[in-house]
Amino acid sequence: MSAPVRTLLLITASSPEIQRVRRSRVLNFQQITMPYLAAFVPPHWTVLHVDEVVRPVDFGMQPDLAAITFHTPSAPHAYAIADRFRQRGIPVVLGGPHVTLLPDEAQEHADVIFVGEAEFQWPQFLQEFEAGRHGQRYCSPELPTLEHVPMARKDLFHRRDHTAGVLFATRGCPHRCDFCTLAVMYQSRVRQRSVQAVAEEYGSFPGKVIILWDDNIASDMEYAKTLFQALVPHRKWWSSQASIHAAADDEFLELAARSGCKQLFIGLESISQTSLNEAHKPFNHVSDYGCAIARIHSHGIAVQAGIVFGFDHDTQAIFSETVDFLEASGVQNATFNILTPFPGTRLYQRLEGEDRILTRDWSRYNGRADVVFRPKQMSAEDLLAGYRYANRRFYSWTSIYRRLSRSPVGLPWTLPLNSAYRFTSFIDRLRTWQRSA
Repeated sequence: MSAPVRTLLLITASSPEIQRVRRSRVLNFQQITMPYLAAFVPPHWTVLHVDEVVRPVDFGMQPDLAAITFHTPSAPHAYAIADRFRQRGIPVVLGGPHVTLLPDEAQEHADVIFVGEAEFQWPQFLQEFEAGRHGQRYCSPELPTLEHVPMARKDLFHRRDHTAGVLFATRGCPHRCDFCTLAVMYQSRVRQRSVQAVAEEYGSFPGKVIILWDDNIASDMEYAKTLFQALVPHRKWWSSQASIHAAADDEFLELAARSGCKQLFIGLESISQTSLNEAHKPFNHVSDYGCAIARIHSHGIAVQAGIVFGFDHDTQAIFSETVDFLEASGVQNATFNILTPFPGTRLYQRLEGEDRILTRDWSRYNGRADVVFRPKQMSAEDLLAGYRYANRRFYSWTSIYRRLSRSPVGLPWTLPLNSAYRFTSFIDRLRTWQRSA
């Protein structure tokens, strides 16, 4: 006798507030958690995926089960969605980064929660759900291996994000930076998929531009080099995140460029070595930044710098000094963030112990529109104003000209992105003015 058909509703939650904040990023790449987990679902289930960046949740739907993944700034919104479904008698599963960071809080809004990574126990839960004997909390006893994971379901990709596809080759980062949630979620351990499986999925996308959604593609140099060699025949372009270590290995950069790498997001974080040491990221050497960026550029690879403002040693001079450095280095793009003490991190624990947390309204933990802690060297208002100044100045036409005229990386890749960031920066300023008027 065949199993009855059931409907599973997967929701990638994104609150309206965080969507407004994230528009300044220009590129909001497809989130792959739900399309990836859908690949583990038995074939007799009908799987639907609602990505709130694309369309809102239809509460008239009547699935047998609803599962929601979300990050911290969307937590109140995700809880409201869960509560509405549960009020109608539809069981709800919650998972994702915020659930792993604060499981007891999430449990209050769910029938089932997943703490940590779900690969081991997601198929087991679905079997138990069908049998009517599932648990309330699933915690992976160990970090799952990625050796035999399936491809994400492309039919559940819904975003128009200017890419042909999104996939991951590795998961995790070996470092333990105080402000980073990865160290909490993945225990500073890195796992890899087989090179053959990654290359096969990479080649399965019909378009040209691919995003490797890895936390740190340079976490295992030898693995990365082997992977890049396998990607060469597909003749696509790709971008990913990497630690500063990527700049120290010319073979890594040469193979990355040959395989189609057009841009690396590098977490510089700060141009203050004292701040880097404070954040337990001393392997970033500010004195080497200029040479590191030049070395990446020499291989025809653009740099998108990740910058964080608000460390305890940051004064109001940090904003202009940072943009001065980025302009002098010819950095093509930058993502500026306000230091945010996410729950569960060592940064949060320290600031909480110092009574410097200003709010526990998770919707304000967005890293761009709000300051949620008391800085040491300036006011919260000064930190927010400085962040806005740096973003506005970096994406001014004057700065774009200064940076890109020094850049050896092709303008067809870098100029459109800078123009788009400049436009969204202008829109953000207009909205800020309208709110304050």
